[in-house]
Amino acid sequence: MFAEWFAEATKSEPNDPNGMALATVGEDGLPDVRMVLMKGFDADGFVFFSHLASQKGRELAANPKAALLFHWKSLRRQIRVRGLVSPVTAAEADAYFATRPKQAQIGAWASKQSEPLESRFAFEQAIAVVAAKYVVGNVPRPPGWSGWRVTPLRIEFWHDRPFRLHDRIEFRRADPASPWTKTRLYP
Repeated sequence: MFAEWFAEATKSEPNDPNGMALATVGEDGLPDVRMVLMKGFDADGFVFFSHLASQKGRELAANPKAALLFHWKSLRRQIRVRGLVSPVTAAEADAYFATRPKQAQIGAWASKQSEPLESRFAFEQAIAVVAAKYVVGNVPRPPGWSGWRVTPLRIEFWHDRPFRLHDRIEFRRADPASPWTKTRLYP
Protein backbone atom coordinates (compact mmCIF):
# COMPACT_ATOMS: atom_id res chain seq x y z
CA MET A 1 0.00 0.00 0.00
CA PHE A 2 2.89 2.37 0.78
CA ALA A 3 4.43 1.73 -2.64
CA GLU A 4 1.13 2.59 -4.37
CA TRP A 5 0.62 5.81 -2.39
CA PHE A 6 4.26 6.84 -2.83
CA ALA A 7 4.05 6.29 -6.60
CA GLU A 8 0.98 8.56 -6.72
CA ALA A 9 2.74 11.18 -4.57
CA THR A 10 5.77 11.10 -6.87
CA LYS A 11 3.47 12.08 -9.75
CA SER A 12 1.48 14.77 -7.91
CA GLU A 13 3.72 16.45 -5.33
CA PRO A 14 5.60 19.45 -6.72
CA ASN A 15 8.56 19.14 -4.29
CA ASP A 16 10.14 16.28 -2.40
CA PRO A 17 7.47 13.57 -2.34
CA ASN A 18 10.06 11.62 -0.34
CA GLY A 19 10.14 14.29 2.39
CA MET A 20 9.22 12.89 5.78
CA ALA A 21 9.10 14.26 9.28
CA LEU A 22 11.42 12.28 11.55
CA ALA A 23 10.69 12.31 15.28
CA THR A 24 13.24 11.18 17.84
CA VAL A 25 13.61 11.66 21.59
CA GLY A 26 16.37 13.77 23.15
CA GLU A 27 18.36 12.93 26.26
CA ASP A 28 16.01 15.24 28.18
CA GLY A 29 13.07 13.00 27.21
CA LEU A 30 11.53 15.65 24.96
CA PRO A 31 10.56 14.80 21.38
CA ASP A 32 12.44 16.33 18.44
CA VAL A 33 11.12 16.46 14.89
CA ARG A 34 12.66 17.59 11.62
CA MET A 35 12.22 16.98 7.90
CA VAL A 36 14.53 14.49 6.18
CA LEU A 37 14.43 12.78 2.80
CA MET A 38 13.61 9.10 2.51
CA LYS A 39 16.17 7.61 0.15
CA GLY A 40 14.77 4.11 -0.06
CA PHE A 41 12.16 1.72 1.24
CA ASP A 42 11.53 -1.99 1.12
CA ALA A 43 10.00 -4.74 3.25
CA ASP A 44 12.61 -4.01 5.93
CA GLY A 45 11.77 -0.33 6.33
CA PHE A 46 12.45 3.27 5.37
CA VAL A 47 16.00 4.58 4.86
CA PHE A 48 17.51 8.05 5.31
CA PHE A 49 21.06 9.42 5.65
CA SER A 50 22.87 12.08 7.66
CA HIS A 51 25.80 12.72 9.99
CA LEU A 52 26.11 10.27 12.87
CA ALA A 53 27.17 13.10 15.22
CA SER A 54 24.17 15.27 14.30
CA GLN A 55 21.48 15.79 16.90
CA LYS A 56 19.30 13.15 15.25
CA GLY A 57 22.26 10.76 15.06
CA ARG A 58 23.04 11.15 18.75
CA GLU A 59 19.37 10.75 19.68
CA LEU A 60 19.01 7.60 17.55
CA ALA A 61 22.18 6.12 19.05
CA ALA A 62 20.81 6.65 22.57
CA ASN A 63 17.24 5.56 21.79
CA PRO A 64 16.94 3.60 18.52
CA LYS A 65 13.23 4.21 18.01
CA ALA A 66 11.57 6.79 15.76
CA ALA A 67 8.35 7.98 14.21
CA LEU A 68 7.95 9.16 10.61
CA LEU A 69 5.23 11.17 8.93
CA PHE A 70 4.71 11.47 5.18
CA HIS A 71 2.20 14.20 4.26
CA TRP A 72 1.11 14.66 0.67
CA LYS A 73 -1.13 17.70 0.59
CA SER A 74 -1.92 17.35 -3.11
CA LEU A 75 -3.38 13.89 -2.45
CA ARG A 76 -4.88 14.78 0.93
CA ARG A 77 -3.12 11.79 2.44
CA GLN A 78 -0.62 11.04 5.15
CA ILE A 79 1.18 7.98 6.44
CA ARG A 80 2.38 7.66 10.02
CA VAL A 81 5.10 5.15 10.91
CA ARG A 82 6.48 4.09 14.31
CA GLY A 83 9.31 1.63 14.65
CA LEU A 84 12.76 0.48 15.54
CA VAL A 85 15.89 2.08 14.10
CA SER A 86 19.07 0.35 12.97
CA PRO A 87 22.11 1.62 11.08
CA VAL A 88 22.44 0.80 7.39
CA THR A 89 25.48 -1.17 6.28
CA ALA A 90 28.66 0.63 5.23
CA ALA A 91 28.08 -0.69 1.70
CA GLU A 92 24.59 0.88 1.62
CA ALA A 93 25.94 4.20 2.90
CA ASP A 94 28.80 4.15 0.37
CA ALA A 95 26.46 3.31 -2.50
CA TYR A 96 24.05 6.14 -1.69
CA PHE A 97 26.82 8.68 -0.98
CA ALA A 98 28.30 7.98 -4.43
CA THR A 99 25.00 9.08 -6.05
CA ARG A 100 24.94 12.51 -4.35
CA PRO A 101 26.00 15.59 -6.34
CA LYS A 102 29.67 16.43 -5.76
CA GLN A 103 28.81 19.70 -3.97
CA ALA A 104 26.60 17.78 -1.53
CA GLN A 105 29.42 15.29 -0.95
CA ILE A 106 31.82 18.16 -0.25
CA GLY A 107 29.27 19.75 2.06
CA ALA A 108 29.06 16.52 4.06
CA TRP A 109 32.81 16.76 4.72
CA ALA A 110 32.75 20.49 5.50
CA SER A 111 29.72 20.54 7.80
CA LYS A 112 29.91 19.89 11.52
CA GLN A 113 26.17 19.27 11.47
CA SER A 114 24.23 20.52 14.50
CA GLU A 115 27.32 22.18 16.02
CA PRO A 116 27.39 25.96 16.58
CA LEU A 117 28.56 27.84 13.47
CA GLU A 118 30.75 30.85 14.19
CA SER A 119 29.93 32.47 10.83
CA ARG A 120 28.68 31.62 7.36
CA PHE A 121 32.11 32.70 6.08
CA ALA A 122 33.78 29.99 8.22
CA PHE A 123 31.53 27.37 6.64
CA GLU A 124 32.27 28.67 3.13
CA GLN A 125 36.00 28.51 3.91
CA ALA A 126 35.64 24.89 5.04
CA ILE A 127 33.78 24.08 1.83
CA ALA A 128 36.57 25.68 -0.23
CA VAL A 129 39.25 23.65 1.59
CA VAL A 130 37.40 20.36 1.01
CA ALA A 131 36.61 21.28 -2.63
CA ALA A 132 40.31 21.97 -3.28
CA LYS A 133 41.19 18.57 -1.82
CA TYR A 134 38.77 16.78 -4.16
CA VAL A 135 39.14 18.81 -7.36
CA VAL A 136 39.93 15.62 -9.24
CA GLY A 137 38.42 12.22 -8.61
CA ASN A 138 35.67 10.87 -6.44
CA VAL A 139 34.78 12.18 -3.01
CA PRO A 140 34.77 9.34 -0.48
CA ARG A 141 32.09 9.06 2.18
CA PRO A 142 33.12 10.80 5.41
CA PRO A 143 33.59 8.37 8.31
CA GLY A 144 30.90 10.12 10.39
CA TRP A 145 28.26 10.05 7.67
CA SER A 146 25.87 7.13 7.27
CA GLY A 147 22.23 6.18 7.37
CA TRP A 148 19.46 4.51 9.30
CA ARG A 149 16.56 2.20 8.59
CA VAL A 150 13.27 2.58 10.43
CA THR A 151 11.69 -0.87 10.63
CA PRO A 152 7.98 -0.26 11.18
CA LEU A 153 5.95 -1.81 13.96
CA ARG A 154 2.97 0.39 13.15
CA ILE A 155 1.90 2.08 9.90
CA GLU A 156 -1.25 4.17 9.62
CA PHE A 157 -2.68 5.26 6.27
CA TRP A 158 -4.89 8.37 6.55
CA HIS A 159 -6.99 9.70 3.67
CA ASP A 160 -8.98 12.91 3.92
CA ARG A 161 -12.73 12.62 3.36
CA PRO A 162 -15.47 15.27 3.25
CA PHE A 163 -16.84 16.59 6.54
CA ARG A 164 -13.79 15.27 8.44
CA LEU A 165 -15.05 11.69 8.04
CA HIS A 166 -11.52 10.54 7.20
CA ASP A 167 -10.48 7.02 6.28
CA ARG A 168 -7.83 5.52 8.58
CA ILE A 169 -6.28 2.06 8.30
CA GLU A 170 -3.65 0.88 10.74
CA PHE A 171 -1.25 -2.04 10.33
CA ARG A 172 0.45 -3.21 13.52
CA ARG A 173 2.82 -5.96 14.64
CA ALA A 174 4.52 -6.78 17.95
CA ASP A 175 8.00 -7.11 16.45
CA PRO A 176 9.60 -7.28 12.98
CA ALA A 177 9.18 -11.07 12.81
CA SER A 178 5.46 -11.02 13.68
CA PRO A 179 2.64 -10.89 11.14
CA TRP A 180 0.76 -7.66 10.54
CA THR A 181 -2.76 -7.07 11.84
CA LYS A 182 -5.05 -4.62 10.07
CA THR A 183 -7.57 -2.38 11.83
CA ARG A 184 -9.81 0.36 10.54
CA LEU A 185 -9.86 3.35 12.93
CA TYR A 186 -12.48 5.98 13.59
CA PRO A 187 -11.46 9.39 12.20
